[in-house]
Amino acid sequence: MGPLVGYVPGVYDLFHVGHLNLLRQAREQCDVLVAGVVSDAMCELAKGVTPTVPLGERLAIVDAIGIVDAVYAEETPSKADAHAVVGFHRLFKGDDWRGTEKGDRLEAQMAALGVEVVYFPYSLQTSSTALRRALRIGDGRAS
Repeated sequence: MGPLVGYVPGVYDLFHVGHLNLLRQAREQCDVLVAGVVSDAMCELAKGVTPTVPLGERLAIVDAIGIVDAVYAEETPSKADAHAVVGFHRLFKGDDWRGTEKGDRLEAQMAALGVEVVYFPYSLQTSSTALRRALRIGDGRAS
């Protein structure tokens, strides 16, 4: 059968403990772990936000922490496109996606490819959004 390949997509902007926890949990549930790092353009499209840290640096950070076996730059919004390149068996997401319209679409798309979607508890303590907000307040650009 071969190794079980896991895929953990994310923006990984302003890398924080929530990202670290997600990657560690995913690592425990597969033989090979690939992190899909969402490109700047795809982040702008999906979230309406330009990442603070450029894609090349985010790829380097996620690769350097020693948890993932490879990184992949996501340049399209479709996880099916990532699957065609990476060939993963499990896709890991935060449980803030579970039971949502976007989560249901993702599960259906992945099921058609034979991929299991596994959810992990979302880190409420720290998020890139909260960090960005704190940085704006700290430099006088509140809102």
